Amino acid sequence: MITEPRTLSTLDRERLIQAAIEAKDGAYAPYSKFRVGAALLTSDGQIIKGANVENASYGGTICAERTAIVKAVSDGTRSFVGLAVNTDVAQPLAPCGICRQVIREFCALKMPILLVPAGYNFGGGSGDLLEKTVDELLPHSFGPEDLELPRTGRP
Repeated sequence: MITEPRTLSTLDRERLIQAAIEAKDGAYAPYSKFRVGAALLTSDGQIIKGANVENASYGGTICAERTAIVKAVSDGTRSFVGLAVNTDVAQPLAPCGICRQVIREFCALKMPILLVPAGYNFGGGSGDLLEKTVDELLPHSFGPEDLELPRTGRP
């Protein structure tokens, strides 16, 4: 179930950002050395954390954003109102293309995604924090509702 987005309170934003930063500590990145943490805020106020988990075959690697979504969905939670992503890079970085599509599957197009740089300063304002929506990260996207559109032509 996709929940319509709401404005995140200052407290929810801070909780979400802190959880993404903490989640990064769980990353298993022996090959790329590129740690990522993600945190999803559910519509009932829970925070689900995820970290990237690499694999020697590379294709078996799962990103932090997908880890958080898979954890939540497999436990029966499918209603989200915010996502934060944090790396060790001093500028905000966006999710990869596969993650954007998975986020699109379960999150409202207007849901906020907070892209948090390394060293983010909570007391110093937003700093280099970048806030985007699902729609801004994946414009003209294909989603579950598109499968319900009428079809013409050959079956």
